Amino acid sequence: MVKEMEITKVSIRDRLIADLKVIMSNPRDYDFSPRADINDNILSIQNEDDDSSRTSFELDSDMMATIERDRMLELRVKFNVDGMHGVLLHKTPNPRDGPKSKKLAQPSWKTILPLDM
Repeated sequence: MVKEMEITKVSIRDRLIADLKVIMSNPRDYDFSPRADINDNILSIQNEDDDSSRTSFELDSDMMATIERDRMLELRVKFNVDGMHGVLLHKTPNPRDGPKSKKLAQPSWKTILPLDM
């Protein structure tokens, strides 16, 4: 089950791209089916049939023109699990150097969502 969702960034390349941060309640929970819709100039994303996980972002005129042209959204999702990704106590000062750098895995994926307008 989705505990929290947040749209971190929305940008335009060939189409509208939204970066989404999703915090799940349990590491073994795979129930995530995003849905996107637009009311006026507000982009809303929610998990299927779960109004408590709704997040929204206000779009400007260039973004709205891109949305009206394509009628789809590229969604980049980064998943976290609440309480699983904590603070590392002993990590390499420069994580780009050295083979023993400690970096936590963050699962992510991309998808294309149709928009309900």
